[in-house]
Amino acid sequence: MKPTEDVSGRGPSGDWLAEWKPEDGEFWERTGKKIAWRTLTITTITLVLSFATWFLMSAIVVRLPGIGFKFDTMQLFWLAAMPGLAGGTLRIIHTFLVPIFGTRKVVTVSTLLKLIPCIGIGFAVMNPDTPFWLFLLLAFSAGFGGGDFSSYMPSTSIFFPKRLQGTALGIQAGVGNFGVSLTQFVTPWIIGIGMFGVLAGDPQVYTKGGAAQSMWIQNAAFVYVPLLILMGVLSWTMLRSIPVRASFTEQLDIFKNKHTWFCTITYVMTFGSFAGLSAAFPLLIKTVYGSFPGAPDPLTYAFLGPLVGSLSRVAAGPFADKYGGGRITHLTGIVLIIGSVALIAGGYLSPASLEDFPMFVVIMLVLFLFSGIGNASTFRQFPVIFSHSPRQGAGVIGWTAAIAAYGPFIFATLIGKSITGTGSATSFFVGLGVFYVIATGVNWWYYTRKGCEKPS
Repeated sequence: MKPTEDVSGRGPSGDWLAEWKPEDGEFWERTGKKIAWRTLTITTITLVLSFATWFLMSAIVVRLPGIGFKFDTMQLFWLAAMPGLAGGTLRIIHTFLVPIFGTRKVVTVSTLLKLIPCIGIGFAVMNPDTPFWLFLLLAFSAGFGGGDFSSYMPSTSIFFPKRLQGTALGIQAGVGNFGVSLTQFVTPWIIGIGMFGVLAGDPQVYTKGGAAQSMWIQNAAFVYVPLLILMGVLSWTMLRSIPVRASFTEQLDIFKNKHTWFCTITYVMTFGSFAGLSAAFPLLIKTVYGSFPGAPDPLTYAFLGPLVGSLSRVAAGPFADKYGGGRITHLTGIVLIIGSVALIAGGYLSPASLEDFPMFVVIMLVLFLFSGIGNASTFRQFPVIFSHSPRQGAGVIGWTAAIAAYGPFIFATLIGKSITGTGSATSFFVGLGVFYVIATGVNWWYYTRKGCEKPS
């Protein structure tokens, strides 16, 4: 169904706009540009909160043993992994929501749903007797924030003309990804003060290396509650939906196209790596380097990876528009392969001392940098590959994002199993490097080599 058709039956005063013609220059300058950029602004801010709440558990989990929770290493990795399991599953659902319910309803409801994990986790961390199964359930509910991406991004792709889609999607995804750094950077600061007074309860006693201090771990979750309420209200009052309508059954046609599956592979390589490494990075630092005297605080460094990946995603959007997404995705794959080999060959996953830590961080930041660049380039590719159908292109963006969102679950559980089974994360990164080779080969064969099927 074409996006220029008025199928709402409700006109511009309700949920649905009467028409939407972003490729019409006169319409874009007169009406479309203002609405599109307003929508991008609001949905991007809410997406920042989505990512922040999605990765909330990854920032909290490294502190739980210090305040009296008796969870072992694998249980901690499971808590870091569960939001990824939920996020990927919910993204599959979100893929199909916007053409059915519209941008306004989807963004508003999904924003308010994130109050559940923020309030629940905040209360759970105040009681060391909170059972592991309840923490698993709350960690799973944090996946509400992970699901949003697969409705927000397809929505944005049809608000903008093709010439601006790479830039718009790069801004939304890149700035949205800052939510990961936000939660990992802000958490160490806000848990050290009683910022909510008696409203947030008493502090916990955090013990490390024989030293004790007061911490309000619940602040890490409660801080997002007023922001979510505010953005939920703004989303309902200021957003509208565009008339691109399709039933669930109609949207299933994307799975008949082989390029849906090839795009899924390349996006798992890029965003799957960004999300997976973001979720596992704090615990990876703690388990690999935490046994040395003077070991680094994981949260002092963990936020840098998502920050670098988010910045590169924003910056790479215009370059993908100018030079083509396929070439940049190919470069991304090559660097990710080299980075994985460097971690393994350099022995940085089985260090002999803390002297290996700086280079470990540098290589990890390179992986984050290029996973962010690849995030931007792949989302520039997909609308080009599916240029025959903007609605299908939007659907593929949602679907690929859904599968890649399993990255935190896959990375955290497999790294945990690798470490508990072999004492090192080396075997995980060997497998990851092999996958990068396959994904880069798929991208080269279908989208970048001379005479390829879908130059993008």
